[in-house]
Amino acid sequence: MDFLKPDAFFDLASFVHRDVFAGCEYVWDTLGKISGYLRERLESNVADVKCFRRPLPKTVVIWRGKTLDSGFEILGGDAAKGELRVRIDGEETGEAAVLWEGSVLWDEAIFIAPGAVVEPGALVKGPSIIGPRTEVRQGAYMRGNCIVGAGCIVGHTTEIKSSIMLDGAKAGHFAYIGDSVMGQGTNLGAGTKLANLKIKEGTVRVMVHGTLIDTHRRKFGAILGDHVETGCNSVTNPGTVLGRNCQVLPLTSVRTGYYEPNSVIGG
Repeated sequence: MDFLKPDAFFDLASFVHRDVFAGCEYVWDTLGKISGYLRERLESNVADVKCFRRPLPKTVVIWRGKTLDSGFEILGGDAAKGELRVRIDGEETGEAAVLWEGSVLWDEAIFIAPGAVVEPGALVKGPSIIGPRTEVRQGAYMRGNCIVGAGCIVGHTTEIKSSIMLDGAKAGHFAYIGDSVMGQGTNLGAGTKLANLKIKEGTVRVMVHGTLIDTHRRKFGAILGDHVETGCNSVTNPGTVLGRNCQVLPLTSVRTGYYEPNSVIGG
């Protein structure tokens, strides 16, 4: 079933972490590879912050392998658009990661790429990778085993765990992303929940063209192909698999199963 392989859902050519999808028979198989990939590939760059499990007492920047708590001026700009600028010792740069006063790093197993921002009140647990020009906004909760690509938004009071966000994926407001993959340019409307645990016992099974496929996973949220859009306050049930360019209308509860590319769901 080639239409259920990762390449059918995502353009992986430019995704730095594409190897996490290698060898997957089904696109959801990658969920079981996240922790191993992070264990092998993650190189922490936050050890010198030296402030864990409590709010940062002052804003710091990570630049050229160094952690600075002075000698810089944050000029502002939209990080997700690559516009954030920091002046360091008179040099203006877009390559500094900013960790604002009041943000919380839970442990050292975290990598924060150049141009990324972690806002006050956000909490990040490792192992996690935060890609370049990504915003982790106020009140966000990254619970670990997270791979977040470039130009992404982990939004206000959004929770993410054991999931992948490809480049340009956005969950701006009040979202839950559990054991899921969001493709390039996907966008979750405010209040979207990618539910990952069945009420009944047993593994998640996905209906695909009349055939029920056992994923052998107790926890499995959703697969969102490139450029999927969900409307506000929509919910995907565990084991929802959306092909590229699908649209979910607001207030829709999406039933478990596979949906062809370009499907419009709800209404």
